[in-house]
Amino acid sequence: MNILKPSMEAIRNASVLVVGDAMLDRYWFGDASRISPEAPVPVVKVTRTEDRLGGAANVARNSASLEARTSLLAIIGDDEAGTKIMDLLEASKVRPCLYRAENFTTTLKLRILARNQQMLRTDFESSIAGTVLDQHSHRFTSLLPDHDVVILSDYGKGGLDRIENMIQEGRTFGRPILIDPKGDDYSRYKDATVITPNRNELAQVVGKWNSEADLFNRAQNLRKELNLEKILLTRSEEGMTLFDDDGAWTVPAHAREVYDVSGAGDTVISVLGVMLSAGCDWHTAVYIANQAGGIVVGKLGTATVTPEELFNTL
Repeated sequence: MNILKPSMEAIRNASVLVVGDAMLDRYWFGDASRISPEAPVPVVKVTRTEDRLGGAANVARNSASLEARTSLLAIIGDDEAGTKIMDLLEASKVRPCLYRAENFTTTLKLRILARNQQMLRTDFESSIAGTVLDQHSHRFTSLLPDHDVVILSDYGKGGLDRIENMIQEGRTFGRPILIDPKGDDYSRYKDATVITPNRNELAQVVGKWNSEADLFNRAQNLRKELNLEKILLTRSEEGMTLFDDDGAWTVPAHAREVYDVSGAGDTVISVLGVMLSAGCDWHTAVYIANQAGGIVVGKLGTATVTPEELFNTL
């Protein structure tokens, strides 16, 4: 297909609102050359640490890395991890629309790596109070008029417990609602514009398929049941398939060495949102998002793509 790349001016004028579960991805890098005398586990001597934005914050970071105007609406704790997220958002040129909740622990994922191989991950998190979610919803309403596209990044941590109301409000404003889904109950995503599950996520909801025709029927039935305009299925080495009223359209994957798939879904949905906001048609936006996903899987951990990296591959 012929791809008409959007201009950088159009991308810089794009405005994307990301809402969801913001996290901090913390990495401890080192070497493991001996076994602990206390237990049969390797001892990792940490030589370097790094903090990165994760979850919805990584989606926003990916959008901003393309130079689109990006806001992040999320709930964080009044703790060290929350402060770090604010600092990283500022460095990434993301507009922070954050609610710092008392008695709430910012979601933190600590990964310990030896020679770039993950040895262990520990998670720190807590539940969100209903009163905080109410204020969160009011802020969403106030931000809608200033943005062209809404991305709801659901990591199942509670930040989108009012997602049904957000979808309805967004559609009332005429905004495309893009959702990165979580779990096996997709009824909460009813009336969204598009959901972007991967193969495993979709199979949890519609069951395993045994052929392309079977997949087509299951995906289209789900789409009609939930009144979705589209489903974009990310299929790893099989590329992506867009299901809509016109049928199914597949973009093949580009052969690359896969180093780390973590965060690839964040990149795909953020680039899709930016391209739609910049005026691209759906096929062009999906094609470019597919290219972006192929780039980030060659990088360690949650990563982003720059306009130069992305458009030089088209």
